[in-house]
Amino acid sequence: MRSAKPGARTTPRFYRRSVLSPSVTLLARVAAALVLVGIALAGHWFDREGLRDNTDGVVSFLDVVYFTMITVTTVGYGDIVPVTDRARMFDTFVVTPVRVFVWLIFLGSAYSFLLRNTWERWRMAAIQRRLHDHTIICGFGATGREAADELVRRGCPPGEIVVVDQSESALEEAVDQELATVHGDATHNAVLAAAGIERARSLIVTPGRDDTAVLIALTARRLAAHVPVAVAIQATENEVLASDAGATVIVNPVSFGGQLLAGASRGAHIADYVSDLVTSHGRIALRERAAAAQDIGLHLRELRPGQGLRLYRDGRAIGFWEEDAIVHEGDTVIEVLPQDGA
Repeated sequence: MRSAKPGARTTPRFYRRSVLSPSVTLLARVAAALVLVGIALAGHWFDREGLRDNTDGVVSFLDVVYFTMITVTTVGYGDIVPVTDRARMFDTFVVTPVRVFVWLIFLGSAYSFLLRNTWERWRMAAIQRRLHDHTIICGFGATGREAADELVRRGCPPGEIVVVDQSESALEEAVDQELATVHGDATHNAVLAAAGIERARSLIVTPGRDDTAVLIALTARRLAAHVPVAVAIQATENEVLASDAGATVIVNPVSFGGQLLAGASRGAHIADYVSDLVTSHGRIALRERAAAAQDIGLHLRELRPGQGLRLYRDGRAIGFWEEDAIVHEGDTVIEVLPQDGA
């Protein structure tokens, strides 16, 4: 597995969109508090004749600063007091609301940076514990987004799809689609572990780079050897590397597109039929399932309601045209059936 570079971020976190960064939010709140205190200070200074210092009888600027801060943060000590009606009304209708707003700012900051962060960490840990039989998509580029859309069209709840990416803009798109998200580098063990790789139903790897895809597949195989891994590979020569890394399914969009175009050149409806097979909105659907009790002893051609195409037994693929295409217990069946029966 790849080791982290010095200073690199390896700790995963569930992504939660925020309009402002924490530091900017804190600075904005401090600035708001200072503006409010400044309003109270200016009012007291310009109307300092309405104040009385019971200590020395002179109200200096430092006395005004002291009186303003004490009045805004508490109720004062009585050493400096407003004595005129105007000064008392200013304290009543200006300083008192300022005091309330300043305390709200302080309490809001404490909630945002202490209580809420603690709550979010607890909530995200609870989400992690609940993740089970979900699909993880590593890389939310064009291919990853299309994979997520197709999963949703096939009936997968958005909450059962976890997107792992380092791009916050990509994660924002995933959040807009109500998908669960993890911010981090999927080539690191901790990130895939945070996404619940050991309890996942499947892993889709679409980072946009073949070397990264192979590393993610290796990491996933080390953490969860039982989880099927589908990897998108751009270069044909890298398919063998993905296979050696443990990829269960390797999809090369370039070669697949070329094969589909070549097939379409031999028949006008081939591409349409293949599109029907691989998308949720077609008239027919491919389904992989374990052989059921009622299938045992039947030939692939005899399966209903679909049409059996292939079965897998002990790592061997058996087509419907072969004589031994009889379903046995423990076989995996690939069949095609009408979309409404899928």
